[in-house]
Amino acid sequence: MPELPEVEALRDFLTEHLVGHEIVRVLPVAISVLKTYDPPLTAVEGHRVTAVRRRGKFLDLSTDDGLHLVTHLARAGWLHWRDRLPDGPPRPGKGPLALRVALETGEGFDLTEAGTQKRLAVHLVRDPREVPGVARLGPDPLAADFDEQRFAGLLTGERRQLKGALRDQSLIAGVGNAYSDEILHAARMSPFKLAASLTPEEVHVLYEALRTTLTEAVERSRGVAAGRLKAEKKSGLRVHGRTGEPCPVCGDTIREVSFSDSSLQYCPTCQTNGKPLADRRMSRLLK
Repeated sequence: MPELPEVEALRDFLTEHLVGHEIVRVLPVAISVLKTYDPPLTAVEGHRVTAVRRRGKFLDLSTDDGLHLVTHLARAGWLHWRDRLPDGPPRPGKGPLALRVALETGEGFDLTEAGTQKRLAVHLVRDPREVPGVARLGPDPLAADFDEQRFAGLLTGERRQLKGALRDQSLIAGVGNAYSDEILHAARMSPFKLAASLTPEEVHVLYEALRTTLTEAVERSRGVAAGRLKAEKKSGLRVHGRTGEPCPVCGDTIREVSFSDSSLQYCPTCQTNGKPLADRRMSRLLK
């Protein structure tokens, strides 16, 4: 799933390629992608893009008529820039293409989604806060006013484990499964540690890990073409998605805990005093 750094890089890319250009056609190919119907998608046709913003993991394209085309790429969605779009409208079918946006220049982009779950979402709204996922977003962890005191306040009384707290978009916007693993590894903390149990010193360490991990990932992604962002993300990850590989810090074997629809990766030496965490799914299978 694209997270804050990749969506920020897409925002940079689209700002350069979209702002000032006219949208001449918006073509939904998969019915499941469109989450709003009033105003209709045709309402943005003939209008120019004035800004591209990132709101957590959402991309927000605003136009000169005050409308916002808000997209969430979900787990398997992606944006593909086309220097020249194919002639003729796309044909609905079983392929990954979900929506196409065409500019007056002949350029544009496709939104695609692999797999069968179809969670990619496009909203056309007059105010981004009309999108439920945007309305409930917590603060952006890279915002200038997101200081350590504010972070500590968010964790006060938070009874969830750190892994779940970091991924909660209503608590902190933009961090997902991959970067929560990376942040906790950088902080040398167990994903199962309770957020409310952190000492002030641990809050400081986690705050620094959060800001540093995300800032470095944004810098790695900056200037990378949209089509190469997925590979760039994977190459920069130290523990997430690297089960069985050596930890780049201590050399211990990276372990995994599996859940029903996701998994986390961690280093026992760096994060759990050398003790492997129980893999709950495997434990149930072995009973």
